Amino acid sequence: MAKKCDHKSVGMLIWKEGKLLLIERKKPPFGFAPPAGHIDGDLTFEDAVKRELKEEVGLNTKSIELVIEGRKENHCRREDGTWHYWKIYKVDANGEVLANQDETKQVGWYDKVQINMLAKKTEKYIKGEITEDSWQKSPGIEPVWYEWFLQLKII
Repeated sequence: MAKKCDHKSVGMLIWKEGKLLLIERKKPPFGFAPPAGHIDGDLTFEDAVKRELKEEVGLNTKSIELVIEGRKENHCRREDGTWHYWKIYKVDANGEVLANQDETKQVGWYDKVQINMLAKKTEKYIKGEITEDSWQKSPGIEPVWYEWFLQLKII
């Protein structure tokens, strides 16, 4: 049985030399996205940042700065997971990037040109020009992150 959604999520923007750390999700919702996750009983959003960053990409948090927050309609695989209140942080981290084999297909650093190419694929997916099967095999930016990237002027 799926966990019940707590409707609270964090996302971490980690930049290095003009490139953003993105993972390709192995489980729904499919797409490329920064490390992110639910609060899951952590005392604070910041505690969840530290846990999720270590869990998803093996990095340690050096500093955390809130960039934006708000509610987004976005589905997750959890029970009642139709929306989330997000807090997005700029994170300075250290350590070696290690992909979580259960949750990620790949992890890497993407420049704005590459992010924009992934975003164009997302636009086609949102318009229904890409099938679900094709999307799962070769996705663009996860739709909720497409919205955040627009708001943050990353794309």
